[in-house]
Amino acid sequence: MGDPRLLVPARQVERFDTPELDALVADMDDTMKALNGAGLAAPQIGVALQVAIFGVEWNPRYPEAEPVPYTVLINPVLEPVGSEMEDGWEGCLSVPGMRGLVPRYRNLRYRGRDARGRPIDRTASGFHARVVQHECDHLAGILYPMRIRDLRNFGFNEELFPGQDLQDE
Repeated sequence: MGDPRLLVPARQVERFDTPELDALVADMDDTMKALNGAGLAAPQIGVALQVAIFGVEWNPRYPEAEPVPYTVLINPVLEPVGSEMEDGWEGCLSVPGMRGLVPRYRNLRYRGRDARGRPIDRTASGFHARVVQHECDHLAGILYPMRIRDLRNFGFNEELFPGQDLQDE
């Protein structure tokens, strides 16, 4: 947090199925897995392109979370399905050691392309919808603390959740 590259909207990807895009996705995937994350956006590794990856089968950091299919989502468009919002605790690799209570749409439709340029059109709810919204916020230059309604619900992991070994997303 504080790196100006994280506050700038990312550019759309114009060419798909290229060695450069494959290399970016591979780097993002390696980074996400090494950090046991649920998702990662290209701006988080210094690349200002609209590329996000996410996916969780089972993760000790999210023991209650339902599985989220591994997805490479490029040039996303998000559309809330209904107006129901849900508060949930979030953390981020770009805001290390902290958590905040963030409101997100409970139900969501997201569209975009995969790395080969094939269309993606899905609906999601709960944790899946939260992860997509969090990663796509990065593509718009938004960090989760900007979404927190009450800063009393934002702080260091060890203060908010004493005794819990929380790592950063």
